[in-house]
Amino acid sequence: MTKLYKLDYESPIGIVEIIGTHEAITSILFSEECKKVNGLQDETPLVLRECYNQLDEYFKGNSFEFTFPYQVEGTDFQRTVWEALKEIPYAKTWSYKDIAVSIGNEKAIRAVGSANGKNKLSIIIPCHRVIGTNGTLTGYAGGLWRKEWLLQHERSFQNEKQ
Repeated sequence: MTKLYKLDYESPIGIVEIIGTHEAITSILFSEECKKVNGLQDETPLVLRECYNQLDEYFKGNSFEFTFPYQVEGTDFQRTVWEALKEIPYAKTWSYKDIAVSIGNEKAIRAVGSANGKNKLSIIIPCHRVIGTNGTLTGYAGGLWRKEWLLQHERSFQNEKQ
């Protein structure tokens, strides 16, 4: 069995728990911990350190993309939805219906929502950029207040990205 490592990043909106192997990141999720539990260790793999640094650059508004290796586990449908999420431009939003249409299955709105909710790579696979068809913020595992913060954060740096 592959050993998993953890590293916590203190973001402006709470602790982000990074989990991965020596080869790839497998999870980036907000934690409800009030302070860091998993600090940098001598054995922390380089890929976790890279993820940590790239998240730091993202939150500082200095970087708009992620280049470290990551691995997703899910059904073919979930993987298709997650690939579609990566097409949403920085600081923009798409509706669940937009995603369903983009994957060629416009009736799969609820299934898209379900797949979106199972995304374990928050921010990297930008599920925070998905909103309701009526333009409202809906469903975010990290909490709607974090979703709103992330969208406002990206919009505040939108001009710098161009």
